[in-house]
Amino acid sequence: MTFSKINILIPVLLSLLYISCTREIPQVADLTIDVNKSATLQVFNATVKSARNYVYVDGVAVTGASLGFGSIFPASAYGIKLTPGSRAILIKDTAANTTQAPITFTQNFDAGKSYTTFTYDTLTSIKQITVANNITIPTDTTSRLRFANFIYNTIAVPNVDVYSFRRISGTPVFVNGSPVLASNTPVFTNISTNTVTDFIPYASGLSDTLYVVATGTTTPIIAKQLVTSLVPSRSYTSVYNGSFRGVKAISTFATY
Repeated sequence: MTFSKINILIPVLLSLLYISCTREIPQVADLTIDVNKSATLQVFNATVKSARNYVYVDGVAVTGASLGFGSIFPASAYGIKLTPGSRAILIKDTAANTTQAPITFTQNFDAGKSYTTFTYDTLTSIKQITVANNITIPTDTTSRLRFANFIYNTIAVPNVDVYSFRRISGTPVFVNGSPVLASNTPVFTNISTNTVTDFIPYASGLSDTLYVVATGTTTPIIAKQLVTSLVPSRSYTSVYNGSFRGVKAISTFATY
């Protein structure tokens, strides 16, 4: 083999080696635009038994990994940036044998505003609510918290009140492992299913336990420890979700 042929062959071999060692990465649309001119969207999946949801905006996939029940997208940010205006949103399970009905809706997004879409109900009758996040940044060291009730049941269930363990006055009295709440004021009151409250001021830097009770009663339906302390000046959402007669949970995530 001549020297000139070797010079030609070496770059070709190096190119082939590079191609063979490069892992194919799934392509996801990059919707990040000028922050000052964009809207922000996050999606929470409260649809019972759902497992493989993907989110599309104007027909383009924006999720890289599937969104399972009780999960928030995006998981590591406060939302994805969208061009303001009317956007077509599609949320579906991409498996060929899925029984989940896809959900498609059009939502108008205003520049500079933040939104959260909650999917809920069941696989065959999935629904959604999209709410504007009315963010107020505290001037002190507190954070903000709101509560969403997306518990599922085949028949109507009572509205709920929510108590904070740290806001129980005096020394808590426990009955069968649960605190007696009658003499205390709930932090959220009379919340119907498929609704989201406004944000309220909330102490930051502390772990807390939220107790959910049927409105007008004092026996907790569920208690869930807030795993991470709330960061000052940030806003959070706690979602009561799952099956009323099955597994129930409270999922808390950062909204801003």
